[in-house]
Amino acid sequence: MARIPRIMMTGESTAYHVISRTALDGYVMGDVEKDFFVKLLKQKAKIYFTEILGFCVMGNHFHLLVRMLRDGDYTDTDIVDRYKTIYGKVAGLPEDRISFYRDKWASQSEFIKEIKLGFSRFYNKRHGHRGFFWGTGLKA
Repeated sequence: MARIPRIMMTGESTAYHVISRTALDGYVMGDVEKDFFVKLLKQKAKIYFTEILGFCVMGNHFHLLVRMLRDGDYTDTDIVDRYKTIYGKVAGLPEDRISFYRDKWASQSEFIKEIKLGFSRFYNKRHGHRGFFWGTGLKA
């Protein structure tokens, strides 16, 4: 059974408490993993239209208090600047892609997805693990 969709506020800056737990047994996140997670969180927060209000990285889960900015809080120039941060100064952003990146970088779901995907890749490569790292939140 699929989970119900998140309730997202539109048109106003809203704070969300995000929790995600690993699918692995035990406390699998040591100091190296936690440091990488924080580094990744900071990196993605520079790109997404978000403000990190607080976070806690534990041995088997994390808590994140994040505020997603309102659409009017950033301009097309902000989107182009973030694009250049990722792809370099030589990269040009086509006008028709601005709305795509506006939607992507204003999305809490996309923000969390990139953090979790990036961390999973790091963890799996570092530990020779394959498969899922993050749990679904469902218990059998």
